[in-house]
Amino acid sequence: MIPRYSRPEMVSIWSPETKFRIWFEIEAHACDAMAELGVIPKENAEAVWKAKDVEFDVARIDEIEAVTKHDVIAFLTHLAEHVGAEEARFVHQGMTSSDVLDTCLNVQLTRAADILIADLEALLAALKRRAMEHKDTIRVGRSHGIHAEPTTMGLTFARFHAEMDRNLRRMKTAREEVATGAISGAVGTFANIDPRVEEHVCAQMGLTPEPISTQVIPRDRHAAFFATLGVIASSIENVATEIRHMQRTEVLEGAEFFSLGQKGSSAMPHKKNPVLTENLTGLARLVRGMVVPALENVALWHERDISHSSVERMIGPDATITLDFALARLTGVIDKMLIFPDNMRANMDTFPGLVMSQRVLLALTQAGVSREDAYAMVQRNALKVWEERVDFREQLLADEAVVEALGREAIEAQFDEGYHTKHVDTIFARVFGE
Repeated sequence: MIPRYSRPEMVSIWSPETKFRIWFEIEAHACDAMAELGVIPKENAEAVWKAKDVEFDVARIDEIEAVTKHDVIAFLTHLAEHVGAEEARFVHQGMTSSDVLDTCLNVQLTRAADILIADLEALLAALKRRAMEHKDTIRVGRSHGIHAEPTTMGLTFARFHAEMDRNLRRMKTAREEVATGAISGAVGTFANIDPRVEEHVCAQMGLTPEPISTQVIPRDRHAAFFATLGVIASSIENVATEIRHMQRTEVLEGAEFFSLGQKGSSAMPHKKNPVLTENLTGLARLVRGMVVPALENVALWHERDISHSSVERMIGPDATITLDFALARLTGVIDKMLIFPDNMRANMDTFPGLVMSQRVLLALTQAGVSREDAYAMVQRNALKVWEERVDFREQLLADEAVVEALGREAIEAQFDEGYHTKHVDTIFARVFGE
């Protein structure tokens, strides 16, 4: 990813230096295990660790690869330059390139997952804080973009919290599923390497042995991982879309923080645009766009081909770096978000009392009026509110049929907003615990 949408900690996981360091550790731990089993001399295994503090020369490895046309061989050649040809002659004994490449990739993905899990936890904390802050702040709920019934801003934050909490569990599951390693040799039969080597390497690298790896680790694991990233990205867009709606001039119930010196438009000095959440919408598209290639990587020829390789070299860094940045940006938006309760009240009163129509409908049916007749009685008054901006309650009080069915006092009782928020505490307990 370009630096504009990148954060250093996640970027470092995918740097060539980190990759070669992981490759070295895989090879060195494998040598340790083989020495313990008596397959190679212990002094050779110990000699490999002479390179433990070496900063591998990426340019030199690239130079060798330009000749060998093979990245793992290029690395092994460079490692021998540091360790010594004689000392390094047992490195990679019985192994195949995928043992190094796939195990390394899964180490990188688990490290990336750890950052994303921390990102989600930070976002959840911000959402919970804002939910508690505005638990009882009344705003109108909308369906199809149209005023529906009263809700609260706290419930809006709470539902996003619940969604992101599900994403946190998905991310933990995806991490667990992708945290496998394979040191099983050509076509995965362990013909030239003992399975105990794999067990040792995986234990040292924080992975579990892949039960059956052919020559590659099965890519359904990776497909599930990237699909999870795609779901999280969609949830980010879900939150971003709501905030973008809130910031519309004619709504303005909430808005991104606008910092001192910030400019909204090169042409119109009055503008305050929801640029951060618009950016998040775009970043979500990018992450989702990497899911299908991951799904298509599942089907490989026989025990191995490398049709997945070019895909993963791109989507591994790009998807995780982009999502890390997006989660951090969304957390910042939620933390600093401006909320305007007075505008929420004004918006609710745009069509005075109209959002109480269902309460009146239900009261009429409970009073003995058929649902069809009750609906017609309420709707004819509601449409006048739409067309003339009159007060819904006054319309009902002037409708003889409604008054006859309910009485004036019962009509007035249907306009208590507390009726719509009486179970907020119950919902919060479900989301956040008692």
